[in-house]
Amino acid sequence: MQVHEQGAATGAQGEERIQVWFIGAGPGDPELITVKGQRLIAEADLVLYAGSLVPEAVVAHARADALVVDSAPMNLEETHACIMRTVAAGGMVARVHTGDPSLYGAIREQMHLLDAEGIRHAVVPGVTAGFAAAAASSTSLTVPDLSQSFIITRLEGRTPVPDTEKLRDLARHRCAMAIYLSAANPQGIVDELRAGGLEDTVAVIVAYRVGWPEQKLVHTTIGGMLEAVREHGLHRQTVFLVLPGEDGSARFSKLYDPGFPHGYRRSRNDG
Repeated sequence: MQVHEQGAATGAQGEERIQVWFIGAGPGDPELITVKGQRLIAEADLVLYAGSLVPEAVVAHARADALVVDSAPMNLEETHACIMRTVAAGGMVARVHTGDPSLYGAIREQMHLLDAEGIRHAVVPGVTAGFAAAAASSTSLTVPDLSQSFIITRLEGRTPVPDTEKLRDLARHRCAMAIYLSAANPQGIVDELRAGGLEDTVAVIVAYRVGWPEQKLVHTTIGGMLEAVREHGLHRQTVFLVLPGEDGSARFSKLYDPGFPHGYRRSRNDG
């Protein structure tokens, strides 16, 4: 059994033992970072952030004497060396990633290097783009009787996808999907969704730079997706919400139905 010491970082004493924090910055809106993430940025001696994806406003609360570094032009060795200089001097590092660090965040290789040097680290979660897109468009990702699961995936590109996770195979489940890192090949997305049996009438929300001032939310369908992408010039930092459960029918949860009892409420029919 493996027990992670980082799990003790919920209290003040546990936090003192952490030298590097991986912090989810959220999708772009500076107010969609967690309170904890913002506090740690304000306390850090080094704030190392992915400037190509994280707005400067997210790290604007860094201390005036803190070192704030944009990691966009740096490789793994350079970011690690930057972190280690601060740690060696007794400082604390806030490594700020877009969205949630656990999704396409490239934290595995960074933590591997830190583990090799005995550096204690922990992760603060963030709002990922798929959930931010659903919120911005007032979309429920789950629909009673039609869709009770949510898949986050990507189209195969420079980074391969396992044979068991091909988009067409996931589409056959007919549940809600968020497709990341695939805006360079919208035709490929449409082809795979169709190959998975989804009809051209299935609802799609194309969400561009969610949480940024230039945010765009385009409501379309699989059949209209290519035209929507071309018309609005959508490219990098675009997530596609595919919503087979949005068929226009009125399907609602039983949770607040007066005839649906649970541990905190009796049914009106109980007398």
